[in-house]
Order: sequence, then C-alpha cells, then structure tokens
Amino acid sequence: MQFSVIFEAQLADPTVDREHQLIHDCVEQAVLAEEMGFDRVWAVEHHSLKWYAHMSAPEVFLTWVAARTRTIRVGHGVVCMPFRFNHPARVAERAAMLDLLSGGRLDLGAGRGGTVQETSLCGVDRDRTTQEVEEALRIVGKAWERDELEHHGELLDIGPHPILPRPAQAPHPPLFLACSRTETLTQAAQLGVGALVMGFAGPESIAGMRRAYDDAIAARTPDRFVSTVVNDHFSVLCPTIVLDDREAARRVGLRGQRFFAQSIAHWYGGAGLPDEAVVEGADEAAELRTAAEQVVARLSEHDIPVRPAATAVFHADHAYGTADDAIAYVERLRAAGADEVMCLIQMGTVPQEACLETLRQWGEKVIPHFRPRGREAA
Repeated sequence: MQFSVIFEAQLADPTVDREHQLIHDCVEQAVLAEEMGFDRVWAVEHHSLKWYAHMSAPEVFLTWVAARTRTIRVGHGVVCMPFRFNHPARVAERAAMLDLLSGGRLDLGAGRGGTVQETSLCGVDRDRTTQEVEEALRIVGKAWERDELEHHGELLDIGPHPILPRPAQAPHPPLFLACSRTETLTQAAQLGVGALVMGFAGPESIAGMRRAYDDAIAARTPDRFVSTVVNDHFSVLCPTIVLDDREAARRVGLRGQRFFAQSIAHWYGGAGLPDEAVVEGADEAAELRTAAEQVVARLSEHDIPVRPAATAVFHADHAYGTADDAIAYVERLRAAGADEVMCLIQMGTVPQEACLETLRQWGEKVIPHFRPRGREAA
C-alpha cells in the first residue's frame, strides 16, 4: 500500500498575493509529506481554470519540490498530452531531465485537459484529444528504445531524432493515465499503463472500477502496449482532513470539498461560480447536498448532460475526522483494490494549518497502521 498527496493548487478568493502564497504553501506541504513518510507527491496540469487549479506548470513545481527533498517520488498527475498543450517529444525531454535531476524519482501521467476553457486557450482540437493522448504515450514509451526516436503514427510523423537527455529510470519513468470512466480504465489496461482514479464516489464505486481495470488486464493482448514495461498500478483519490477534533475536521473537509465540487462543475459543466462564503457552524453535509442539487438544476437548464462524475464529487463519505476515521476509510479503499491512496488535502477553502496538521496525523498515525515497521521496510 502506497500513500501520496496530490496538488491542484486551488484558491478561493483569488488575488495575486494569495496565489503566490498558495504555491509556496503547496511546496511546504510537499516537503512535510516526505518527512511524514508519504511515497509520492502528484501535481496536476490545468490552464486558465481560476479557482479550481492554479497549477499550470507542474514540471517547474515538481522540480522545485525534488530539489527540496531526497526520497519522495514526484509525479505528473497529469501532463496534458494533446499536442498543442505539449508536443510529445518535449514531454519526453522534460520528463527525462526531471527524472535525471531527481535521481530517478519521476512518475509520468497523461491526461486530456479537455475543458473548453483550456482547449480554447491553446487551440486544442477537442475531438482529437483521446487519440492524441494515446499517440503521445506511444511516443514517450518508445523515445529511448534506440539511440534515436522514429515515429510514424496516424497523427504525427517524426523522423529519426535523439531525445536528450536519457532518464535515470530505464527505459523511462512509470507511465499512468487519468481515469474517470470505464472506457479510460479499459484504455489504460490495454495500453499497459497505471490508472489514476478519481475516488469521490466512494469505495464501492472504486471496487467496481478496479474490477473493470482487472477485467481489461485479463483480456488484453500486448499489441496495444505503449512500452516494453507494463505498469498495472491502481491509484485512488482520497479527500481527507484529519484533526484531533472530529467535527472540526469534517466541517473543514466538507467545506473544502464543496469548493472543489463547485469549481470543477463551473469549468467542466457550465455551473455558476464557486461559492466562497464560509458560514461558521453551517451543516456542511447539507450544504454539499444543496450544492449538488443546484449544479444538476443548472446543467439541466442549459441542456448539458448530467454525467455521474458531476454528482460524484458531492459525495460526502471520505476520510474526514480523526486518525481512526481515516484508518477505517483506508481499510475500505484497500479492500476495494487500491494500490495507492492519493490524499487530496489542499482544497480551496482549507487553511494551511489544517493541511499541515492533516499531513502530520497521516504520517504519525495513519500510515504507520499500514506499515508497522516503517516506510523503508515496506
């Protein structure tokens, strides 16, 4: 069982000063995560998604974190792989440089970055994103098979060129794909890459996703693999706030999740701006339910399909509470088939003190429960 932290760099009430402080706060959390025994930090890549994600240059953020740490792995969760976001050869070059400088600590995930807001910024053809992501993974997977990369695909034609430098991990860092639907889980399995799974719907839903991933692994053939190295790692998102005061943790966590859910609904589905007001003493579970109803109503009003993911992010049953509550929830994730728990702590309204305390509680109480002899022994 592995444990990681994922950063969206979310920001309520965004100002320049608050944004600058936020990025430094994320670095502070990442450094503490290593001290607390976490295996990995992930950083997303999004563009122009104010409120939801101010993490537009994860390769720079992860390089800075790698320079401040010694052992924790650094992960792209994910690189936006459509070509107008990032040419695959440039992805390979940057990944190799970071892997080399970090001493072989990089993991590389791929995703679509498919919001209208993002694709319109960079002129990405939204109808080609799935195809471009797969071809980009193939290019990265073969970049160092020989002294020179040569690729003749359906979308890109690259004559022989050396890709420099070579990564520390041979033949390349482990590859992953962002997965939110059965179709992408099947694709990840067929391509031979790990799955990065949104876990808002809860352990029962995750168990079904794990079955879909395993079924696709059992049925696949090697002809679609993007690399000579297969990665069948199943990583699951886990929203969490852990404090000594259970009710305070639930209140802070659910409020942060509501901000997350409303901001993602704004950019992915055309819902209203995220509500930034924090009402002391509010019933946050009830507020979360009300927010979900408002999002569904707004989507329906604009004839936008209400997909399961649109409401799953409002599901309130997560690792909020004391360390014992978190342990019990992780036990359910482990039973559902998670190889890795990706802790989502930094949500838009969660104060830095609560983020740092949550990391300490996980490091001192939650992770040791699953690793009695410590991280090195595991």
